[in-house]
Amino acid sequence: MAFVKFDDIDLAILRELQADGRMTNVELAQRVGLTAPPCLRRVRSLEKAGVIEGYHADLNGTALGYSITVFAMISLSSQSDAALKAFEAHIAAIPEVRECHMLNGEIDYLIKIVAQDLRSFQELLTSKLTSAPHVASVKTSLTIRRSKYDPGFPID
Repeated sequence: MAFVKFDDIDLAILRELQADGRMTNVELAQRVGLTAPPCLRRVRSLEKAGVIEGYHADLNGTALGYSITVFAMISLSSQSDAALKAFEAHIAAIPEVRECHMLNGEIDYLIKIVAQDLRSFQELLTSKLTSAPHVASVKTSLTIRRSKYDPGFPID
């Protein structure tokens, strides 16, 4: 996607929707100083341009039984296109892996994993991660607490 130039109203719409994607179009329009129809046209335009990729609920993992968050640094034995695709396909099929980022440098991938407890994490680690295609090593770090959570992006 190419960089899109935004005016102040577009930025205000993005800021408001990022903070609360459930607000009505009427409320959004009031907050950004528009009437409802042009506000909705702008939102649809931002969606069509791929700037707004979707809307979701922010869930409490602990309330759902996921009390453990782990970051794993994965090194592969090969960085060929086939090896990368095989690894990524394997990881995509593991629901507990919530994020996967390919890195530049010593580590090939950083993944975020959620688990219900240490036993379920250990089973996932040994049965699904270390045995994944082309995995040479896995280094994990269990989170103690999350001190900042600010999804999305800063909007000036």
